[in-house]
Amino acid sequence: MNQDSNAILTLCSHICVGEGVRPLEPKEYSELAQKLIRAERTPKDLFDFSTDDFKSILGFNTDQIARVIRLLDRNASLSFKLSQYQNMGIETVTRADINYPKKLKKILSNTCPPIFYYAGDLSLLERQYIGYVGARTVTTEDVDFAILTVRKTVSLGYGVVSGGAKGIDTISGKEALLNNGFTVEYLSDSLLKKLKKSDVVKNIQQGKLLLMTVSKPDAGFNVGMAMMRNRYIYAQSIGTVIIHSDLNKGGTWNGANENLKNGWCTTLCWDHPYPGNQALIKNGAVPINEDWDGRIPEQISKPCTKEKYVQASLFDII
Repeated sequence: MNQDSNAILTLCSHICVGEGVRPLEPKEYSELAQKLIRAERTPKDLFDFSTDDFKSILGFNTDQIARVIRLLDRNASLSFKLSQYQNMGIETVTRADINYPKKLKKILSNTCPPIFYYAGDLSLLERQYIGYVGARTVTTEDVDFAILTVRKTVSLGYGVVSGGAKGIDTISGKEALLNNGFTVEYLSDSLLKKLKKSDVVKNIQQGKLLLMTVSKPDAGFNVGMAMMRNRYIYAQSIGTVIIHSDLNKGGTWNGANENLKNGWCTTLCWDHPYPGNQALIKNGAVPINEDWDGRIPEQISKPCTKEKYVQASLFDII
């Protein structure tokens, strides 16, 4: 692990959070990273900062200095816990690592999370993916259409990226694996719990499955995390297929509209009478049906390239 990654983990990880220890949230870390960039410093330099350095270089007040020092002081205990997770097959990757998800960094820029915990081969992220999202409660018709479309996209060489949740996520991911494809899952709940399943471990060992999460490995389901992971699915894929969406509510609906607004990838939606599906198509999603050939039209598959964040390119290093 490089020292910049070590510093990011120490500042942002929610592992080994003792009394009075409050890790930096993604937005807070991005603000710190901007200050470090302007000062021509990197996160590892913080280990050697004096109180005066925090004041003069970063403009921190007394409370901010105390908080960061308290975080940095837990480096040894955090490193020990992370080594235990490594023995369980769980690794970490930070924005300072060369193997951090490149597509996410390119599209989401400095809104990318500073840390991912993962199990599997990160090189899977270099492949092309079609996202699959939808309701947790599904009908037979939903399942049939999901399986049909996954088989088509896998036959074209695309992997499946999903949230790994019950319903459409799990169905699409498993179907890809059954058809000799590959799957990436951005989880919003316990990575450790997922790794207790023998088929999951087998697919990871065979290099066909990669599990990613911003939550600490033993964390339970969190609505906020579930909403955030939707953007990782869209940003990782060249096109995302919506099988079934509720109208004006739910993660699928909100995630699809966020993608339509930001243009991270092409939004495709099953042209089914579901009110949510029809509203998304009206909002700009590309309608598809059983005749869809699985290809993403090139002219609408390019993500938005408008620069939204100051000094975004500099975040390639931290």
